[in-house]
Amino acid sequence: MISVTIPVFNEADNLRAVFDELVTVLKSLNQPYEILFINDGSSDASESVLDTIAEENERVKVIHFRRNYGQTAAMMAGFDFANGDIIIPMDGDGQNDPADIPALLEKLDTGYDLCSGWRKHRRDPLSKRVLSRMANWLISKVCKVELHDFGCTLKAYRKESVEGIKLYGEMHRFLPIHAAWQGARICERIVNHRPRTRGKSNYGFERTLKVFLDLMVVGFIDRFFSKPIYLFGTIGLLNFLISTGAFTASVWYKIWGNKSFIETPLPLLGAMTFLTGSIFILMGILAELMIRTYFESQDKATYRVSRVAESSPPKIGVVSQTR
Repeated sequence: MISVTIPVFNEADNLRAVFDELVTVLKSLNQPYEILFINDGSSDASESVLDTIAEENERVKVIHFRRNYGQTAAMMAGFDFANGDIIIPMDGDGQNDPADIPALLEKLDTGYDLCSGWRKHRRDPLSKRVLSRMANWLISKVCKVELHDFGCTLKAYRKESVEGIKLYGEMHRFLPIHAAWQGARICERIVNHRPRTRGKSNYGFERTLKVFLDLMVVGFIDRFFSKPIYLFGTIGLLNFLISTGAFTASVWYKIWGNKSFIETPLPLLGAMTFLTGSIFILMGILAELMIRTYFESQDKATYRVSRVAESSPPKIGVVSQTR
């Protein structure tokens, strides 16, 4: 079964056209499907349009948020409410082409768990395309997941590849990275990206800033989530090293340079770096305790099993005979 999830925020002018085009494609697949619209607190007529669509088609479900929570929350709600074995998120502005869905499904049929759309020929302003390429290149290098377009909503996921993943803030574009951490096999395919014909974009320059800030968080989680003491401890030890050097130099100047401690900033530097190092070491220990509590209190495993292979147990009462 296929579940198509569509986050919606003030897209009343596009919803009917997106729905009609999507249904035509899904019917051609000859597979059971459902369509989930997540109304992310729209202030236009999106709510009434979606309710009308849901009344007309039994395969449609609409989840209305009490207020605007953002695209990440809307996408997570789509995953939570979806009943399909394959989940396909797409935008509600009409720029994603539903005709690309069969090609994404073909990729999954070859053994992949996630197929990401790549808007190679984007129909957006030049400034937006340049910033997007920079962000995608940086994300690939930092997170070691080679994709050209993390921001493309149109992707196909096997449901088991995203089970247990919880996103927040503006982390939806990093969903393939979280899936890769859980062992998902990832590929990408070029998809059609169409210009917006109705309505206006809900994203501005501040979105790029959020991407870089979120990338810092994802990079930290990737490298130090299970052992944060490695980061905080390293910084703390470097501060202790600087502190030791500063105190040693101040004593040397005192004995052989005939300079009192108040004539050089070295004692102050040594004290400051010693306190800073102590704080980082304590932060690392505290983070270790929090991680341990997280895994133990929620009974979370630190691994994921793909499958278990073992020999069949011998049948009782059957005696093998050899000649």
